[in-house]
Amino acid sequence: MQNTLGGENSNGGPLLPRVERQRLHDAVVEHLQNLIIEGVLAPGMKLNEREVCERLGISRTPLREAMKVLASEGLIDIAPNRGAFVSKMNDNEIWEAFEMMSGLEALSGELAAERISPAEIADIKVLHEAMLVCRAQNDLPGYYSRNQTIHNKINEAARNSMLRQIYLSINRRLLALRFKSNFQEAKWDRAIHEHDEMIKALESRDGKRLAAILRQHLLDKRDSVMADLREAAGHAASGGIAATAKK
Repeated sequence: MQNTLGGENSNGGPLLPRVERQRLHDAVVEHLQNLIIEGVLAPGMKLNEREVCERLGISRTPLREAMKVLASEGLIDIAPNRGAFVSKMNDNEIWEAFEMMSGLEALSGELAAERISPAEIADIKVLHEAMLVCRAQNDLPGYYSRNQTIHNKINEAARNSMLRQIYLSINRRLLALRFKSNFQEAKWDRAIHEHDEMIKALESRDGKRLAAILRQHLLDKRDSVMADLREAAGHAASGGIAATAKK
């Protein structure tokens, strides 16, 4: 059987896309997600297709396909005749999203404590140790990646597909803000202490305790994020006043 793009196989069915193309698509989506999470592409920033293509070494077609995926996830807004922009939530949306996420994380923890397997707990402990190594090396991206994988695995261990869907949908929009909340070392170390307590509650299968820790963990993130936003707004306002005074 000759395998050619755009044709049919010997059974008369359509051919599947080349694996390489799918890998490229996934890689571009993941790379853009990371740029948004780490703040390289900041909220409200317009995406210059030419610059992004040059940076990633790709053509515009895979970039546009990736942007459609990110738009469906709420990470990018595509405006007709204006282009694509990194999504930006207002203060009220951020508050409500973290409030909702705290409940989802708490429910995930309570269910996971009942349903998680010993092998899954062992995997989470390995990730936790790797996360501590990243903290010792001041590797924030590495730390955050393992941090989020731990939260993700707890959610998966809840074994509830409806909870999983809602969790992923809301968490995608908060990833960049959760990343930034660890910039200050005191907050970073407090988050690690809370993760230590999560591991203990998970090992003892204390669902109520784990739910309470996770809920407060997310509410602390919310308060940290809101404080940072207020501080940034204050600096911006004082900068504007100073610039006006110089004129």
